[in-house]
Amino acid sequence: MGIPTLDDLTVDGTTVGVRVDINSPLDESGALADDARLHAHVGTLNELLDRGGKVAILAHQGRPGGDEFDTLDDHAARLDELLSFPVSYCDATFSTDAHAAIESLDRGEAVLLENTRFYSEEYMEFPPEEAAGTFLVERLAPVVDAFVNDAFAAAHRSQPSIVGFPLRVDSYAGRVMERELDVLGAIEETPRPRVYALGGAKISDALDVAESVLERDLADAVLTSGMTGNAFLAASGVDIGAPSLDAIQDRDATAVEDAAALLEEYGSRIHVPEDVAVSRDGTRQEVTVSDLPADAPALDVGPATMAAYADVFETAGTAILNGPAGVFEQEAFAEGTREIFGAARNAECSIVGGGDTAASLRQLGIDGFDHVSTGGGAALRLLTGDTLPAVEVLRE
Repeated sequence: MGIPTLDDLTVDGTTVGVRVDINSPLDESGALADDARLHAHVGTLNELLDRGGKVAILAHQGRPGGDEFDTLDDHAARLDELLSFPVSYCDATFSTDAHAAIESLDRGEAVLLENTRFYSEEYMEFPPEEAAGTFLVERLAPVVDAFVNDAFAAAHRSQPSIVGFPLRVDSYAGRVMERELDVLGAIEETPRPRVYALGGAKISDALDVAESVLERDLADAVLTSGMTGNAFLAASGVDIGAPSLDAIQDRDATAVEDAAALLEEYGSRIHVPEDVAVSRDGTRQEVTVSDLPADAPALDVGPATMAAYADVFETAGTAILNGPAGVFEQEAFAEGTREIFGAARNAECSIVGGGDTAASLRQLGIDGFDHVSTGGGAALRLLTGDTLPAVEVLRE
């Protein structure tokens, strides 16, 4: 991997700053609605504490101005329950109070510092050299002996707490970061045929992934579904109907044009839906492509598409999933996601991108994959053969 890990760190008695990504959905009361990302970091934190470390945890929650922009006191309480060692909470990040909380730690104790994004610098992106000179890094670096970056889900962002510390203190990859890089960073070494299933409503992201993996010959086939699949259907010359087309154009005005260019360039390597499911009077109705346009938006793929994609997965060496096949939050339109994701497990190696994809797995109770990423944007960067700022600065 070319970067130092916890295997290279002498922990006993060392004060370690650990950047994690526990940015989680909150319910209407502001309480944690899903603690999956906290669970992901339990291994790294328990290991450091068990080896006698004094651990200062850095994390963010939400975006400034957003509904989920909040303090981390609930996160600290939940980590205290999940870990085998005590975790306290400090409502400061790099002030005198934060220093005192860190310096008072004994071996095997941790403190979760306040939301890093409460400070404007942390929501901006800088080159590592400039990030190392921000208030957050300059004022925290003197009270930690080492830095561990376990925040893979934020590794694509060049923010101070992600890329600044390695220029100030000895720095290492945590176990989440290490595991993600071992799998996603070696995507070119996975068995072929390599099949990417791209769905969801983030059409521009899916188009970028499709273009990158096809151009770099990482993908032998790209299976499209969700709103992304609808865009490719329209690009293939099918009149999908005004409701579906308007939904696409509201998301991305050039999506159909961009998808058409990809179809012209890569043709048969891109698979488009053979049928869709629409909502009429609150019920699921399946429509073949030959019976389009529909007077209602396509919210899922139909059984012919599910069967065709399952056949592709039967002979796949690697299946890579990013984005649900439909509006999985509604049970009537979760069938495509359930069937396609389930079929992907037949591949020799099955990998799931993070974000909405992982959330759909949890909601639908689908498991059995070789790797489920903790990151969305970061996973996409690696799955397309790109690099990550957090990893490059650790390597350097």
